[in-house]
Amino acid sequence: MAFKDDVADLAKRAISAQAVAQTEEATKNAIVMPFLRVLGFDVFDPTQIIPEYVADVGLKKGEKIDYAVKIGDRIEYLVEAKAVSVSLRDAQYSQLFRYFHTSDANIAMLTNGLQIWFFTDLEAPNKMDANPFFKFDLLGYDENDLRELEKFHKANFSIDNIKAAASSLKYLRGAMAFIEKQWANPDEEFVRMAARDFYEGQLRASVIETMKPIVKRAFDDLFRQRALKRIDVAFDGGKEESLPEFNEAKVETTEEERQAFMIVRAIAAELVPVSRIAIRDGQSYCAILFDDNNRKPIIRLHFNAKTKFVTVFGADKEGVRHDVAGVEDIFGLREAIKAVVRSYQ
Repeated sequence: MAFKDDVADLAKRAISAQAVAQTEEATKNAIVMPFLRVLGFDVFDPTQIIPEYVADVGLKKGEKIDYAVKIGDRIEYLVEAKAVSVSLRDAQYSQLFRYFHTSDANIAMLTNGLQIWFFTDLEAPNKMDANPFFKFDLLGYDENDLRELEKFHKANFSIDNIKAAASSLKYLRGAMAFIEKQWANPDEEFVRMAARDFYEGQLRASVIETMKPIVKRAFDDLFRQRALKRIDVAFDGGKEESLPEFNEAKVETTEEERQAFMIVRAIAAELVPVSRIAIRDGQSYCAILFDDNNRKPIIRLHFNAKTKFVTVFGADKEGVRHDVAGVEDIFGLREAIKAVVRSYQ
C-alpha cells in the first residue's frame, strides 16, 4: 500500500512539474530523483546512485550517463533522462545502447519524468534490445502496471524474476498487437484458421471473403459482451459503483446515460485508470470528460431527443456527430474514443 501511495504522490508531482520543469536538469531534480527514491534508493548515497556516470566506450571518451544505480556492489540499472517536454518516441538514446553493452548493468531506463521505458537484453546477451519490454506512464497507469513497477524496487530486486517478467511482457505485447491487427482487418490465414472450427464446407477463396466480416463482427461482439458484463461493476474488486448524483439543476441522469458512461469507461480503461473518466450531466446533453475537466471532453450524449446521437471529440476539440440506435452502438466508436483519450494523456 505504501508503494502505491508513493507512486500516486509522484504522479501528482509529475503533473505539477509539467509546466515548469522544461529542461533536462529540472526534470531530473523534480521527478527522476524522486522516482529513484520511490524505488527504494537513497539518492544522496553515492554507493547507491552514481550521477553523471562515466564509462568510456571505444574511441568515445568521457561520455556520461545520467545515473548508474547500484544494488550491493553491482551496477544493475542505467538511467538516461530527457526533459519533460521531450517525447520518448523521438528521443535519441544511442548512448544508452553503448553503455549497456560495456557495463554489467542488466536494466536500462529511459525517462522524460512522465514515462519510464525499461530495456534489457532478451534478444542477445549484453546487447540492449531496441524496444522496451515495459513502459510505465505516471499519468496513466493501472494496478497491473504498479505490480510490474514494484519488481524494480530495491527491496524486491531479482534479475531472474525481472527477466522472466520481461520475456512474458514482450510476448504479451506481441500477442496483443496481433489480435489488434486481426480485429481491425482479419487476414486470410486467420479467417481460415477460425473458420475451420465452425464451417463444414470447403474453404474456397470466395468463402474466406464471406467469412472476413463475420470474424470481424465476432471480435466486436465478444468485446461488447465482455464489457457489458462489467458495466454493473466499477472495476473496484466487484463492488457495485455508485455513480454521481446530479441534483443541482434537477437534471436526471438516465439509466441509459449511466450505461453509456460505463461503456466509455470500459473502453478508456485500456489506456488510463477509470477514475480519470468522469460524467457531468446537463439540461441539453450529458458530458463524459477526462479528469472531470470541461476543457477535455471525450464524448457528449444527446439522448433526450427523439433522434439519439453522440458527439465524439478529437484532439482539435472539434466534435463529430454519430447517430446511435442504442448505447451498444458506442462500442463501434471504440477507436475514436481511445484516440481522444490518448490526446489528453
